[in-house]
Amino acid sequence: MTLNELNQLGNEKAVEAFMQCCTASSWVDKMVASRPFADVAAMSAAADKNWQGLLDSDYLEAFEGHPKIGDVNSLRAKYANTKALASGEQSSVNEASEQVLNDLSQGNDDYFNKFGFIFIVCATGKSAAQMLALLQARLPNDRATELVNASEEQRKIFHIRLEKLL
Repeated sequence: MTLNELNQLGNEKAVEAFMQCCTASSWVDKMVASRPFADVAAMSAAADKNWQGLLDSDYLEAFEGHPKIGDVNSLRAKYANTKALASGEQSSVNEASEQVLNDLSQGNDDYFNKFGFIFIVCATGKSAAQMLALLQARLPNDRATELVNASEEQRKIFHIRLEKLL
């Protein structure tokens, strides 16, 4: 879809398009109302502006749009060949070991149990070991700090998805 096509979508179709980028309905409604965008930079700026100052419940709604990666089998499938998936993005990436996958699974559970929402990180270009290190670094945080961290990661994710939308 082009930016012009996005600008011309009816509200219902525009909601569907923006929901593919982020499932926080308040953000989606603001994005729909912000149209038309003069250019991609204006859309990006609107996305950031519309993300700022939302309620905690809005951020949590966005997080709920992501699947919880909690079991080793789904992690194994996701990171079966990290090296190939990330080629060109990282200088030295190894395939995920069973230990890393088990630790990541346990860490995801620990994170959810502590904070009440899933671990959100912009995973693009990150190996399983890098994801595990980020998760372990964030686990000691308090909930307020982690909500800020997770919302910033969600912001990065919706920018990538907005780029893919066009």
